[in-house]
Amino acid sequence: MRRYLMVALWPAGLATIAAAAVVAARRAPAAPARPLSDDGPGLADPAVPADEPGGFGVPLPGTAASGAPPADPRANGTPAPGGLAAVVPGPGWFSDADPDLPGWRLGALQLAAISLAGGVLAYRVMELVGGPVLKHGPRIDVPVERWTRAHQVPAWASVVDRLNKVGSSWTTWAAAGTAGACLSTSWSRQKWLPPSVLASAITVDKLTTLALRRRFGRLGPPGSPNGTYPAGGPDRVVLFSGLIANMLWREYSGTRRGKALALGVLGGLAFNMSYCREYLSKHWLTDILSGLFYGAILYAPFALAIRVIAGPPVRRPAEPSVLAIPVQRARWQETRTNGASARAMTAARRRETR
Repeated sequence: MRRYLMVALWPAGLATIAAAAVVAARRAPAAPARPLSDDGPGLADPAVPADEPGGFGVPLPGTAASGAPPADPRANGTPAPGGLAAVVPGPGWFSDADPDLPGWRLGALQLAAISLAGGVLAYRVMELVGGPVLKHGPRIDVPVERWTRAHQVPAWASVVDRLNKVGSSWTTWAAAGTAGACLSTSWSRQKWLPPSVLASAITVDKLTTLALRRRFGRLGPPGSPNGTYPAGGPDRVVLFSGLIANMLWREYSGTRRGKALALGVLGGLAFNMSYCREYLSKHWLTDILSGLFYGAILYAPFALAIRVIAGPPVRRPAEPSVLAIPVQRARWQETRTNGASARAMTAARRRETR
């Protein structure tokens, strides 16, 4: 009976994460609807808060309300003013005043600098964590691994082995390459950024992981001695799935509701990868938890680089409900009718004056 509890843990965990994501999305505030105009009811142009370029109430460049297209500091790869852009070196570094340094080169230099700093930071943090993990981890890892291996269900283990492929090196690299190619064509501006971020993440993750393995050289469980500290599968799932979800959310949603759903998907993938590695005894439990933490540490600098280079996300308002459309149309027709009546009354007064 106990072995089937481990089987039931997988769907129960995914269902819990999905329910939490749906609840968080339902509680998140929805984007405001578009104000009515003479052109009829519809959706607002993509916008972000008013204190940011192209924010709510501020027309995007090229729209009818904006007149002449204003200069957008994010269009050429430079960071938007305010917010996290303050952490980028100022005019003394990578200045736009240099005619030989176009915007995309500035962004590439910023990405390289932040990626390098993120890799060094991740190595140092995991080096500090590695000592206690190797010293005290066996007290937890060995009993858990023995219990799990003794309660495996062979049929379920074969299914889990297929699910485990999600976090393998070539699978995640192929997914990152495909996502980079797709995002480079779908992003409205700075199309070079998504593939560059994902390529940098692959390089930094690979080199930092190799350095940590040479530093510690921890053997894995008896059935998988090559499983080392930290676990690579959970690390790659958190890092690459997080970056892909981040860039999709920035371009196509930008709302809190979209963020909650994206975090739910990421949490489900991370749970699935951790469950598979533990159920198949591919890694020690502490190595799996360390891999999740390691992936989050690597993700943070790249997310910061995206924010610094591309600026704040564009928040797109939600579609109006089916019930709201007739109400909006009625108000629009009423507005046009009142306008026509006012014009008729004005014309009548002018004729009387004559």
